[in-house]
Amino acid sequence: QVQLVESGGGSVQPGDSLTLSCAASGGTFSSMSMAWFRQAPGKEREFVARISRSGEYRTLADSVKGRFTISRDNSMNTVHLQMNNLKPEDTATYYCAGTTSVVAVRTPSAYPYWGQGTQVTVSS
Repeated sequence: QVQLVESGGGSVQPGDSLTLSCAASGGTFSSMSMAWFRQAPGKEREFVARISRSGEYRTLADSVKGRFTISRDNSMNTVHLQMNNLKPEDTATYYCAGTTSVVAVRTPSAYPYWGQGTQVTVSS
């Protein structure tokens, strides 16, 4: 069974940067496309970024384009989310997710594997 463990969350000020990491175990990491989603209190879980199995293709939500970068290291079974110029509206619990599906990659239901989440709070 695939297990995903996120780390790197925290409390920062607007304009600061954070890097989230997700470590995978129990499966073939390179066979999964990986994504980050986030969920703020009272809101639905929303897509943030996705990276293909090889790392060649990346997709970002419009709200984070130009500020966030997704990357992966298949030799280390890790995926990262570099977040720059953070804004208060980025405050949420961030989740790492994995799937072998190649369709509906922005949809949470396409991802059978999830981490426990890591909190990111952006506030002055």
